[in-house]
Amino acid sequence: MKLIDRFRNYILEEEFTINIYPNKINIVNYTSINHFDNHKVVIRHKDGEVIINGNNLVVSRLLLDEILITGDVKNIELR
Repeated sequence: MKLIDRFRNYILEEEFTINIYPNKINIVNYTSINHFDNHKVVIRHKDGEVIINGNNLVVSRLLLDEILITGDVKNIELR
């Protein structure tokens, strides 16, 4: 059964993840966007919040369960 569970998790990718790249942050499996402006983005997930502060922040990609934020990211706070 563990093999089936691992395969299911790989296919469905249900886990909350944050991928950080130069001037980009990709968040997968978020719950909601609580706040957004060009200096601050607050993303809610099942266990808390991610607060992204910076300048010229832009949502470059917005899907049902994935968001890509680009701009001059200064810090990322997990709550």
